[in-house]
Amino acid sequence: MNRLAPKIGAIFYILWGLVHINAAYALLTLGWSLDPGMVQARVFQDAWNILAGAVVAIIVGAVMNWRNSRAGFWINLVLVSLLDTAFVLFVLVPGYAPLWPGLQGPIAWVIAAVFSAVGVLAARREDTPGPAPSYGRAART
Repeated sequence: MNRLAPKIGAIFYILWGLVHINAAYALLTLGWSLDPGMVQARVFQDAWNILAGAVVAIIVGAVMNWRNSRAGFWINLVLVSLLDTAFVLFVLVPGYAPLWPGLQGPIAWVIAAVFSAVGVLAARREDTPGPAPSYGRAART
């Protein structure tokens, strides 16, 4: 399981990214339906930010999390947590979007974070040296 956990985490970060590429496209479509102005511009900006975050999460997941990188763990944990926390607080909690499919991203985020953490912690335990060999009286008997 220790070697499989980071790969499961990476797969769920990639799935999170794919869900958010779809969300960015939906925002782009919404933006096209709006009159030109500040609201349309901010919707386009939000679509761009979500797309950028999704692409980074996919790349980090595929390259770094797959290999159980500690840096990759922190990059995706912070990036995805920042993006999805805002979505949960400002979109899902007030009820502006239905819980399903709205929870697809947060569920993938939590699964990715848990499995990636298990992988990083297991690797850390493996890197920690065990007790020193005993060369005293007990070792000679």
